Amino acid sequence: MDEQHQTRRVVVKVGTSTLTRSTGSLNLYSMERLSRTLSDLKGMGHEIILVSSGAIGIGTGKLGLKERPAELRMKQAAAAIGQCEMMHLYDKFFGEYNQNVAQILLTGDDVEDPIRAAHLSSTFSALLELGCIPIVNENDSVSSAEIETGHAKVLGDNDTLSAIVAGLCKADLLILLSDIDGLYDSDPHQNPDAKLIHRVEAITPEIQALAGGKGSKWGTGGMVTKITAAQRAMSHGIDMVIANGSRMEDLYGIVAGEDIGTRFCAPRRD
Repeated sequence: MDEQHQTRRVVVKVGTSTLTRSTGSLNLYSMERLSRTLSDLKGMGHEIILVSSGAIGIGTGKLGLKERPAELRMKQAAAAIGQCEMMHLYDKFFGEYNQNVAQILLTGDDVEDPIRAAHLSSTFSALLELGCIPIVNENDSVSSAEIETGHAKVLGDNDTLSAIVAGLCKADLLILLSDIDGLYDSDPHQNPDAKLIHRVEAITPEIQALAGGKGSKWGTGGMVTKITAAQRAMSHGIDMVIANGSRMEDLYGIVAGEDIGTRFCAPRRD
């Protein structure tokens, strides 16, 4: 069967940079295009799960704060407010295209415990059977590990979370939308001739090295966590694509298998 006409279960992750502007305000234009495109893909027969960052950033903006809170309890309060606002907007935008959305907030314990993970997988299956679009985020109001220390035992970032969700959902494809076009053969900030790598067949030490060090300007963009997510997705037999969230229309081509962004190709499942 032509790849373009296969029905696929697709997990799409959007980062804070896609949902908010440099001023800290919500990027409603981006949210609307995302909702419209995902609704259209669902109308084409695909099953869609959205993993969405941004609760703390959105809450910070809604509260009128000049900068992201530094104190943990205030970060968690901002997350609670931001999550409410974010789901309100997703419900509004997806509702314009007759789509029902469902909220799922996760902690590390939810995916680490086998019984809870099994129930979670069943919940995803039920929601997809009902024609809903599940919208997933880490429960920052409860889970403090990531926002307090910058890392967590299990989740720690929504790139990793999206790969875990893709595994739980038995997805066919994971797409990470960010403010970068994909993985380059050298640092594009330093080398104007850096070339985008369209396909990666295995996570080698050379590929990991291209992600940049944690302290580098490039590394702080999250490429290291994206490579980790790719490893997890590929271990489940799931392809993962890194693409630029500023071009939502690229989602059509990515689902169809076109060379857009960087595709990490998993070994084929039987």
